[in-house]
Amino acid sequence: MSALPVIACCRPLAAPSLSAEEAEATAHLFKALGDPARVKILNLLATSNEPVCVCELTEPLGLAQPTVSHHLKKLTEAGLLSREQRGVWAFYTIDSEAAARLRAVTDLKGALR
Repeated sequence: MSALPVIACCRPLAAPSLSAEEAEATAHLFKALGDPARVKILNLLATSNEPVCVCELTEPLGLAQPTVSHHLKKLTEAGLLSREQRGVWAFYTIDSEAAARLRAVTDLKGALR
C-alpha cells in the first residue's frame, strides 16, 4: 500500500491574521460603510484637499442636510471621520488612522491567483 500524497491546501497562510479585537474594530468600520451614501461621503472626502462642510455634501449626494448630517455622525462615531466645528458649521476629514486600517485590511494582493 502506498502513502497518501501531501495535500498543498494545508499550508499556513502567508499573511498575518487579525486578532479578535482587530477583527471587531474592522467590522465596526465596515458596518458604518454599509450605506451607499456613506461610501459616497467617504469618496468625496478622499478626493478633497481640505476639510469639507456638510453644506458642500448635500448637492452631490442629492440628500437633505439633516440626512447628510446623520450619515456624517455615524461615520464620525465609527472613527472614520474627524470633525472640526467652525462657528455654526462642522467640517469633516477622513481620519488617517481609520483610513490606514481600511487600507491594510482591504489589501488583496495575491487574491487573484
